[in-house]
Amino acid sequence: MRIPRIAVAGAVVLAGGLALMIPVGGGDVGSAVTPDRRPTSMDMSAFPDTPPAKPLRLLFIHHSVGGMMLADPGPAQAMSDSIYTTHPNGGGLRKRLQEATYQVHETSYGSSIGEKTDLFDWLPKFRDHMDAVLTTSANDKHHDGGVKNDIVVFKSCYPNNRFMDEGEAPGDPNGPDLTVWNAKATMKALLPELARQKDTLFVYMTAPPVAPRGYSEPAWKWLARKVMRKPSVAANVRRQGELAREFNDWVVSPDGWLKDYPHRNVVVFDLYDVLTGGASNLSRFPTGDGDDSHPSSAGTQQAAERFVGFLNRAVHRAGLD
Repeated sequence: MRIPRIAVAGAVVLAGGLALMIPVGGGDVGSAVTPDRRPTSMDMSAFPDTPPAKPLRLLFIHHSVGGMMLADPGPAQAMSDSIYTTHPNGGGLRKRLQEATYQVHETSYGSSIGEKTDLFDWLPKFRDHMDAVLTTSANDKHHDGGVKNDIVVFKSCYPNNRFMDEGEAPGDPNGPDLTVWNAKATMKALLPELARQKDTLFVYMTAPPVAPRGYSEPAWKWLARKVMRKPSVAANVRRQGELAREFNDWVVSPDGWLKDYPHRNVVVFDLYDVLTGGASNLSRFPTGDGDDSHPSSAGTQQAAERFVGFLNRAVHRAGLD
């Protein structure tokens, strides 16, 4: 999801030429540490972390952060929009996956399958376009002869952790408001669609966390918040982090999203937790001045290193090898 940057004035000129300096960038919300109440994620320790015995076709549906994760570190060079060969925030995941015998395919911006990747897009995508998902080789290209992907990795981008509020149970799987209950409802509604494809391993990668300094806002908005006694950007970002932690903890918890799912073809890789360092609710690897939620190369490399072993175990668990 593309989020436009908002220009910010650093000062407001008052009558007589007096300048009033206005804080910009949302303010530092600190580490926003959550209590040690994280649920234990799915236990796959009984399965080896060795690569599969045969090459497996993997499709990654992603936007910018996914493209950066796959890319090698280096100057930004792209094969197509957000499908990078190298990037300053590169994590080297493509190379790691290829070394582990996976055949890496990806689809991103501008393609019928890769364009929409928000939380409420997954249900209609997998419900109405599953055949296209399973046969996609690169953006709008497809494998020849009915060949299908063995693994589908799908990930929303960081705006999907900017929750509005808790919402109301049981939630609406179609949204459109990004509340915790609506997000849970759409994830639950997705499972019957994935259950119909038991020979395909689906890996849901939790969305990256938002940056600790939040987003920039015009000076007049900052003044309006102060006058109207509304929460600051920093307070809003802190609350978004708390709600994001609540949702993503539920996704990975054995008592959460997959609690009653009877098959072994769906797993969760907790990118959110990797990039928050396991304790903060916000990104520990932001870029820019701490206000850009695209993770740094240190973050994407850490995620890439953890993902390959995780995926190997999930493949053995699903019996794909």
